[in-house]
Amino acid sequence: MHADEVDFDASLVQRLIAARFPEWAELPLREVEPAGTDNRLFRIGAELVARIPVVARSGDTLRREVRWLPVLAPALPVRVPEPVALVEPDGFPCPWAVYRWLEGEPAHGCTAEELASFLAALRRLDPRDGPQPSSENSGRGVPLARRDTPAVREAVAAVGALDVWESALAAPAWDGPPVWFHGDLDARNLLVRDGRLDAVLDWGCVGVGDPACDVGAAWKLLDAQERGAFRELLDIDDATWLRARGWVVSQAAMAATYYTVETNATLLREAERWLAAL
Repeated sequence: MHADEVDFDASLVQRLIAARFPEWAELPLREVEPAGTDNRLFRIGAELVARIPVVARSGDTLRREVRWLPVLAPALPVRVPEPVALVEPDGFPCPWAVYRWLEGEPAHGCTAEELASFLAALRRLDPRDGPQPSSENSGRGVPLARRDTPAVREAVAAVGALDVWESALAAPAWDGPPVWFHGDLDARNLLVRDGRLDAVLDWGCVGVGDPACDVGAAWKLLDAQERGAFRELLDIDDATWLRARGWVVSQAAMAATYYTVETNATLLREAERWLAAL
C-alpha cells in the first residue's frame, strides 16, 4: 500500500506478543480484515487486539492515542478503544499497542443527531493542555491555508475540484478558542450496535484546534438532508462550513490520486463518494 511499508506477518506479531506478554502467548491470533491505511489489527484471543503500524510514522499516532483516550473516554456518549499497553520499539521498528476488543458492526454512516451529540460532547471538554496540531496527527486542526501545498493543490486539480478548494481557502480562519477534535471521522472508524452509533475508533489524529476537520464528516457520513440537520444542531457558522468542505475535498483528492483498486479499493471508493457529495 505504501512505498515505505514495514514488512511483517502474523508469525512476527505472534513472536512480539510472546516476548512482551508471555501470558498471552498461547491465545489464538488472527488478523482483522481489511487492513487499515496506517495500521493492521490482530485479534488476540476474544478480549484483546494488537494495533501494529504498517508505516513507521504511525507509531507516534499510537502514542498520542494511548495518552489521550483515557482522558476523553469518560465524557463521551460512545465507546472508544481502551488501551491496555503501549510497546516501545523492541524487535520491531516502531511502537505498537494493545487494546480491549470492541464488539460491533462497521457503520456505513450515522444520523445527524448521533454525530452532533458526539462532537458536542467532545467540544465541551477542557482544551487546556490538549495535544496541539502537528505532523504527528497529519496537521489536523491547523489553519486550512497551511494545507495548501503543491501536492494537495495538484491532487485537487486532478479531480476537478479547485473551485471548492479556493472557496474554502478564502473563508475566514478559525478565530475562536481551540476545541477538541477527533480528526479522522469517516465510516471506517465507526461501529454500530442495535442500529445505533456505539463506538468511535482510530484516535491517532486527536488534538485541539480548528474544528473544521471534524465538521467535514457531514459529507463523509450524512446525506444532504441529514447534513442540514447536523449543521443546525451544532450551529456551525458559514466560515467553518466552508473550511470543512476544504478539508474533505483535500483528503478525498489526496486519497483518490494516491490509492488504487489494488492498494486500497475501500478508501478509493469512499474518496469518490465524498467528492460526489461535495
